[in-house]
Parts: sequence; structure tokens; C-alpha cells
Amino acid sequence: MAKKASKLPRKSVRDEKSEFGKDRRRRHHHYLVTVNYADGDNFGRVYTDKDKATRFAERQRRSPVVKSARVSQVS
Repeated sequence: MAKKASKLPRKSVRDEKSEFGKDRRRRHHHYLVTVNYADGDNFGRVYTDKDKATRFAERQRRSPVVKSARVSQVS
């Protein structure tokens, strides 16, 4: 049986509000930058400022030896 297509857009994991935003005691969040290199090495660095984490990931992506660089919120 073919599945009927709905008119509503698909809900993404990123569409939902994160659980981390609900804690009023929290002073700052932590963002993990994970860099994967072409030779299979991995590197991770944690930032408390999202802008700094994003800038670091963008800078790493410009390198020819970097396969991927992603920012994820860890707390």
C-alpha cells in the first residue's frame, strides 16, 4: 500500500525546543565542535559561546584536510 502524503511539512528533530532551555538556574550552555579529518582522526572542543563555536567550525571547514565540522549543544 502506498502511504498517503500529508499537506503538513515534516517535523524535524531540530524543530523542537531543546530540553536545555528550560533550566532557569543555568548560566550558560556548552557547545561541542566535532571535527572529522580525511585521514579518520577526530577532534572535539567545547565552547560556552555559540558564536565562537560556529566561527571555529567555519574556519575548520575551510581547511582541505577537514571532512566535516559540526556544532552540537551538549548542555
